Amino acid sequence: MNGAGRYHLLLTSDGRPVQHGWWSNEAVARDKCRRWIGSVGTMPTPRVTLTDEETGTVLTAWPETS
Repeated sequence: MNGAGRYHLLLTSDGRPVQHGWWSNEAVARDKCRRWIGSVGTMPTPRVTLTDEETGTVLTAWPETS
């Protein structure tokens, strides 16, 4: 696990990393996730994922895949 926090947020465009961050507080990480989703604009093929690095669980991913 990264020493900066348990919750890792990653924004990709066309499969390439654009921005990421680590937070210790899940509520703060989820708020950042919502903000990032709202800011992708016309970015090609955006994807936002929030992962609990302690458990390896993806907590949320946008857009949702079926």
